[in-house]
This record gives sequence, C-alpha cells and structure tokens, in this order.
Amino acid sequence: MQPGKFAITAALALGLTAAPAFSVDHGFYLGAGLGQSESGLRSSNFNFKDRDQGYKLIAGIRALSLLAVEINYLDLGSSSVGTAQAKTRAADGFVMAFLPIPLVDVYGKLGYVSWKTDASAPGFSLRTTGSDLAYGAGVQLHFGSFAARLEYEAFDAQTAAKPTFLSLGATYTFL
Repeated sequence: MQPGKFAITAALALGLTAAPAFSVDHGFYLGAGLGQSESGLRSSNFNFKDRDQGYKLIAGIRALSLLAVEINYLDLGSSSVGTAQAKTRAADGFVMAFLPIPLVDVYGKLGYVSWKTDASAPGFSLRTTGSDLAYGAGVQLHFGSFAARLEYEAFDAQTAAKPTFLSLGATYTFL
C-alpha cells in the first residue's frame, strides 16, 4: 500500500472509531446546575429585584438528535432590599431544539413555568404564585453520556419581577 493511501485509510479508521466517543447519547438524562439568579417581587406592598445564587435539578429525555423534553426544579435563592426579602422557587418544562455540531450542541428552549415567591418584611408576609411562559438558550459540550452546559433561562412572570437564571451545569444520559 502506498504511504498516502495508508495515511488516508488510517485517518478514516481512526475517525470512525473516535466518532462514537463524541456523539450525542439519546435517552433519559439527569443533571444539576449552579448559577446566578435575578428575581424579586412586584406588588402593591413590595417592588424590588435582586441577584443571588441558585441551583437547579434537571431531568429530560432526548429521543432525537434535534429534540428533547426537559423538566427542572429551580431554587432562585433570596432577593432582598432593606428588611424586605423574597425567595422564589419554580418548576418548569421545556421542549428543546438542538443544533448539533461535533462535540457541541447549541439549543433553544421554550416552555412553561410554575413558580412560587414567599416575601416578608417586618410585620408583613406574602405568598404569590403563578404560571407563565419560560424560554432560554444554551450551549452544551458533550463527551458520550456526559455533557457540560452553560445556559440562560427567563420567565415571563410579571409579579415575580421576571426571574432569570444563568447557570453552569452537567448532565448524564442513561441509555
């Protein structure tokens, strides 16, 4: 075999055997993320927005390379101004569309969020809840079953001062 043909054959063989290590796994996945949230409360008694650290728990299923369905639990931490404080938690569900590029997925997500904000100030407390549109975008780097992701999510929740969450997370796909 000529050296040029050998090099091409070897490169193709190596590429074909390495491809599964970088391909997207399909199936059920679990994960978690940490990040910075921005939330607050808008009502007749409270009107403020603040940043804090939050976390999320992730569960989803990716049956196709281009689509997934995901649910999350989010704790957006506490926001405060003076002696007033608000803590927001949420559960959301998304349909996600992926643009798969080798090693990387760029994605958008659209869904629905159900949230709860508990607010308090000296001598006063308030609990507000709601369900609103949720949307986001992100990028994820994957190596087989493991993926690391950076994403932004926002909720169209007027009363909760339109919460947002920028997070760094990881998921693991179970086949």
